[in-house]
Amino acid sequence: MTIHFTEVIEPNPMIIDALNRWENNPVLVPLIRPNKNKKELEQEWQITLEEFKSRLDTQHFYLIYIDDKLVGEMNYMVDPSHLHKREPGTAWIGITIGDEDGRGKGIGFKAIQYLEEEIKKQGLTRIELGVFEFNTRAYKLYQQLGYQEIARIADFTYWNHTMWSDIRMEKYLGE
Repeated sequence: MTIHFTEVIEPNPMIIDALNRWENNPVLVPLIRPNKNKKELEQEWQITLEEFKSRLDTQHFYLIYIDDKLVGEMNYMVDPSHLHKREPGTAWIGITIGDEDGRGKGIGFKAIQYLEEEIKKQGLTRIELGVFEFNTRAYKLYQQLGYQEIARIADFTYWNHTMWSDIRMEKYLGE
């Protein structure tokens, strides 16, 4: 099993199809996007090729592969407005292991390490992320990688008939 990552420079319909499939997978939806209520949770989401291309102006996207199979994506943006701690030079990261074949194999661990290196190359020294409190697997992963909890935003997302907090975590990148 070979894991590799590629930056998205010129997106294509295959990438858009994968993103839309993952964004509408009922298993993944509660983990990857906040929802205010059941209706929002069940709402279908679609991005077009043109919309994705415009995101590349403010976000860096990377594809995650096992051998030649696309299994996920990760991304970061610099100093977005939704940071909890507005410290200039902060990267906000996100990761989705969209394909079931990619889960539970340590790919997330390697992917985040790769993303951290890419962020360091940009001269950034701090990373912030959000993880929903019911996503204990991801929370433990981020702790293993050295992320520290800095805040909890109550009643942030709806899942399983309950409103849950968003846990904000940070990590300062060393030399």
